Amino acid sequence: MPEPQKHRKVYIIGGVMAALMFGFCFAMVPLYNLLCKRIGVNTSIAGSALITPALSAEISKQIDMSREITVQFTTTNHNGMPWEFYPNMKSVKVHPGATTKVTFFAKNPTSKDMVSQAIPSMTPPDAVAHFHKIQCFCFDKQFLKAGASDNMAMVFQIDKDIDKDTHVITLAYTLFDVTPKERKDK
Repeated sequence: MPEPQKHRKVYIIGGVMAALMFGFCFAMVPLYNLLCKRIGVNTSIAGSALITPALSAEISKQIDMSREITVQFTTTNHNGMPWEFYPNMKSVKVHPGATTKVTFFAKNPTSKDMVSQAIPSMTPPDAVAHFHKIQCFCFDKQFLKAGASDNMAMVFQIDKDIDKDTHVITLAYTLFDVTPKERKDK
């Protein structure tokens, strides 16, 4: 095979792979939501259990005052997401079983209306089953007009039967631009 033919094949394969990876990044949020609905998982996007207000009240009666867990918050913007996005508190100490509310600041500094979706992740992985989001901005897409800002709430509880060796939980959010294409063009 002549030398230019070998290079052409490599360029084509490389270009196709790059296009597939780029497309996957944009499809990740809707694919994840579709998967959760399809398999019938009634959880938040992070996989932490979504609980009802009645169950929340029951858990609150069982607050473990003998220990505290530090919950740390961190945020990042996915490539090209121009919003300002950060937790209003970097961390909070909570007693297992207590209901806690925190807020995250978001600002759309652009001249266009935009829609975002926050995708959470958590460490240590064992804590996911014990971290219950009662209310969270990550449950829904967030719309902000051009130049607008908002303090977005998250209310959570940690089970009192979480492992006694768990002292720190880190909750990280990545903010994605999910503005519909027709809105981006305006």
